[in-house]
Amino acid sequence: MEDLVESILDYIRSDYTDYAIMLNGEWGSGKTYFWNHKIRNKIESMMLNGKRYRTIYMSLYGISNLEEISKKIFIETTQLMDKNLKKYMDISGQNTIPEYAKTGLDMANFFGVTQNGDKLDYGEFFSTDDKVLCFDDLERANVDVIDILGYINNFVEHDHIKTIIICNEKELSTKLKSSNLEMKTFIATYLLDKEGDLIKKTDKPMVERIQDTIEYVFDKANDYERIKEKLIGETFEYAPEFNYIISGLLMRYERYPDLIRFLRENTALIISTFNKSGTRNLRILKHALNDFKKIFDMVNKSYPNTNHRVMQTMLIFTIAISFEIKAGKVTKDKFVNINSNEEYKAILVSSRVFMDNRQFYIKEFDNNYYYNFKAEYRFFKFIEIYVRTRIFDMKVFKDNMEVIINTVDTDKLPGYKRLLTEEYWKITDDQFDGVINEVLDDVKNGRLKPIEIVKLFAYFSYFIKKGLINYDIKMIKSVFMTGLNLASLNADFCENVEEELDQVSVEVAGPEMEEIIKYFNEINSKLEDKMYMEKAEDVFKNIPMKMEIFYDKFAKECMNVPIFKYYDTFQMFQRISCASNEDIVTIKEMLSERARKNKKQIEPEIPQIKKLKQVIDDYIDGKETTIKIVMLQDFSLELGKIIEKYKPKLLPQKQENM
Repeated sequence: MEDLVESILDYIRSDYTDYAIMLNGEWGSGKTYFWNHKIRNKIESMMLNGKRYRTIYMSLYGISNLEEISKKIFIETTQLMDKNLKKYMDISGQNTIPEYAKTGLDMANFFGVTQNGDKLDYGEFFSTDDKVLCFDDLERANVDVIDILGYINNFVEHDHIKTIIICNEKELSTKLKSSNLEMKTFIATYLLDKEGDLIKKTDKPMVERIQDTIEYVFDKANDYERIKEKLIGETFEYAPEFNYIISGLLMRYERYPDLIRFLRENTALIISTFNKSGTRNLRILKHALNDFKKIFDMVNKSYPNTNHRVMQTMLIFTIAISFEIKAGKVTKDKFVNINSNEEYKAILVSSRVFMDNRQFYIKEFDNNYYYNFKAEYRFFKFIEIYVRTRIFDMKVFKDNMEVIINTVDTDKLPGYKRLLTEEYWKITDDQFDGVINEVLDDVKNGRLKPIEIVKLFAYFSYFIKKGLINYDIKMIKSVFMTGLNLASLNADFCENVEEELDQVSVEVAGPEMEEIIKYFNEINSKLEDKMYMEKAEDVFKNIPMKMEIFYDKFAKECMNVPIFKYYDTFQMFQRISCASNEDIVTIKEMLSERARKNKKQIEPEIPQIKKLKQVIDDYIDGKETTIKIVMLQDFSLELGKIIEKYKPKLLPQKQENM
């Protein structure tokens, strides 16, 4: 970053320049902050040829005509010559005049009013060799960019004023191409029609032909490149030092001792979450931190003893959801229907089972922002509402906090959750034995989820290895095996085993751990079968009486799941044979499409498909031909085509040489 500063200062130091320089970077990445805190002060401290340089900064954001730019330059220039105004600004720490004050100054100048009778020093007014112009937000002006650059070129080429242009060229390019797009498309289509190209047969799509014509006729991008080549001598890519800038952002909270202490302690967490957002937009981070100040104040006011880990998670969640919503990465409704942390966790578990796009997004969100960060409570509805709607809903806030206090607060947290969600060394020595005994009792009686028992075994193995608990590893393994058996009686299938085991914060390897994992996998496989059997019953029971429900459930939940593996073949045949002829055809087509798109996923059910085909064939054998029989014959033929896809292809035998 210092190299970039020196390169810009070298341009200012040059005796003679007839070009401007450009600072290019993404929106919100801190370019203006860089100008104010790294460049401006250094330029104004420079003394060259007996003169001290002055900077004149103008944001072009919203400028609708070139006259407004002239007005801004005039006001910024004359304020440099007004001694009383400059003295006031130095004392008050003002760098620029507020917009409302500029309006007053503008009117005063219009009516010929001077400040305290001072007359303009025309020698200073016409001086150009001690001024540096900075034009910011070029891409956000409401004036044609070509016109603005031509206007700026007058200062650079004729007056040789040092000029810096700050912009986002990526957005500038998009703006040049998308302006007046409807009119351009209409004219391009008209020209293609006049030339007979609309009906001409070609491999190039119509959209592409229209786009080519637009670029040929309205090539503003080339105009921009030509004037840029004439005006801009050097373009510098702004690659910000985010750690430095983020530390600067935190300084605005120095007046709030509790908040700034918390933010300073968690600076690494802020930077990490910012980096995981995949954007370079510091403006969104600034807004997120402002939102967190409100959240921090409300929590500390109403629930002053809130767990530190919960506050850290709130910080992550506030920043993460701000970026997801405000950076345009997702539509706001992705989180609308999630009303609690329990619903959020349920979606994480079911994401691969039910193939819902929103569920996949939530899974990705969680894996990204909470990677290597253990927390029991990771979704805060009141924060989601606040970021999305700007309304701080007190009722939802209180409801969320009451649940947190009762389920996450360390003083009320069960022993097994303290091991699984906190660093174990935070448990005091006088509490540790009690936690171990409580966990053992929960495991022994099967009160926990099977996956939790596996994770806890890792901790117990580690504690035995470190000498923290005096138990025989084989005896502990036997207790945990018994616990797994009991827990499995009322447990659900665990879909994300690897992710769950990755949350264990101690490293354990050994034959006992391998045996526990193997035994758990056997149990979990049986739970998966049970889950799919229940799902199969729930889906297929709708044939033949509630076909619309069947079609909806099958399309959403069974297209990539080997669901036929989990349903009785004879019962399936009875349901299909009782369906209407039209429904038999529809089911046949669905199965064909399903096998085409999800061949690998449904392979485990092929034995049941073969059996179903055989049952159908046995039924129709020797039957008098009716429409129903023909439909079932066609159904059987389609099943045969599906089965054929899974037959191994035989390699052609080589002919022996005669």
